[in-house]
Amino acid sequence: MELVGSNDLQGRSAYQPVIHKQGERWIAYVGHHAGSQLNALTGKQESNGTSILEVTDPKRPKYLAHIPGEPGTAEHSEMGGAQMVRVCDGSALPHADKSKVYLLRTFGNSAHEIWDVTDPAKPSRLTVVVEGLHDTHKSWWECDTGIAYLVSGVPGWRTRRSAQIYDLSDPLKPVFIRDFGLPGQQPGATGPVPSDMHGPISTGPRGNRVYFAYGPGANGILQIVDRGALLNGPAEPTEENLLYPQLARLDLPPDSGAHTAFPVLDLEVREFAKNQSGGTRDFVVVTPESLANECREPRQMARIVDITTESRPFGVATWTVPEASGNFCTRGGRFGTHSSNENFTSIYYKRVMFFAHFNAGVRAVDIRDPFHPNEIGYYIPAVTDKTDKRCVGAGSEQRCKVAIQTNNVEVDDRGYIYIVDRANTGLHILELTGAARKIANFP
Repeated sequence: MELVGSNDLQGRSAYQPVIHKQGERWIAYVGHHAGSQLNALTGKQESNGTSILEVTDPKRPKYLAHIPGEPGTAEHSEMGGAQMVRVCDGSALPHADKSKVYLLRTFGNSAHEIWDVTDPAKPSRLTVVVEGLHDTHKSWWECDTGIAYLVSGVPGWRTRRSAQIYDLSDPLKPVFIRDFGLPGQQPGATGPVPSDMHGPISTGPRGNRVYFAYGPGANGILQIVDRGALLNGPAEPTEENLLYPQLARLDLPPDSGAHTAFPVLDLEVREFAKNQSGGTRDFVVVTPESLANECREPRQMARIVDITTESRPFGVATWTVPEASGNFCTRGGRFGTHSSNENFTSIYYKRVMFFAHFNAGVRAVDIRDPFHPNEIGYYIPAVTDKTDKRCVGAGSEQRCKVAIQTNNVEVDDRGYIYIVDRANTGLHILELTGAARKIANFP
């Protein structure tokens, strides 16, 4: 992998990038953790929120605007900001203004908002979808239907995060559909509370599935849900109703989490090409999140789960970066997976996946043989004067090191790879080269 271009994002701690084509322009929307930095465009100190950049020329990203987010707190310095972003064109949404482009984002831990970003340099807030929450995280928005699966801390629920499902087909008029989570999380339940929801991915009405991940760093759960039954079934959050749309549930080992559940469907496994049957299979790639600095936890590894028989999912492979390849446990910061790309672009889908691996940078992995995933490229950004330190211990025993913390990764439909850094190093735009590039399906 090679560097194409970069931007320091004004030194803001970054969570999620989304790349969207607007007319002939390519725009990057980047969600941030809490913090505060000077916005050179306005001359004001602003709470970290959403950065908007033009990346039409990936060699020269241009910073267009910053939308401030919710201030953090002394107890939880990263909580707040506006970590999650999704973007839909009004021309795709069923009841929206066809000339508009809409941004769905979190406002810290308390709300979900919709912004008009038709002119990405001049965003304006249109709608507060829901507020009064005690947490938020990474949501999913179906642009062709407008259905949004919002990860929220809902008052009265027994869990930090569950799902609120809204019809946002008209961004000016949000329509609440239902709350959703695992049995035991709903109000009035008793007994153990399952792991918090972390992120859904929907295949829309055509695929009719939603893949939910719970428990990012431990006690992970993969849940496969019938989308139609979820949207149209009984909505009162009783245990029976919460189970009604569930097709399968896989509880991972206690030391493994589930941050991102990315479906890889109808994959033709070359090894099985001569078999009479079973050569085309369905998988979900489950990526957990490393949570502790300097390996003070079990290793968090990507897991490939076979869901060909949907009601009986089972793991077939794991993948991780070898620690000795970079002495990553002593390099500083977190070492382990955090997330994968979530774009279904045909250039990479069913061929190459990209994993954000904190101080090991981003990794490109060939998944054409999902039983033997194989790394084919990587990129670790250089630290800069903006890169923040990461510490272990406390008081006089505290030890800190400056380290790259590649947090999230995304790709665009041109094949460029975008990574953002949790430790304030910014945005890097990359491309595959050599033999790795030949594995992808470039036009």
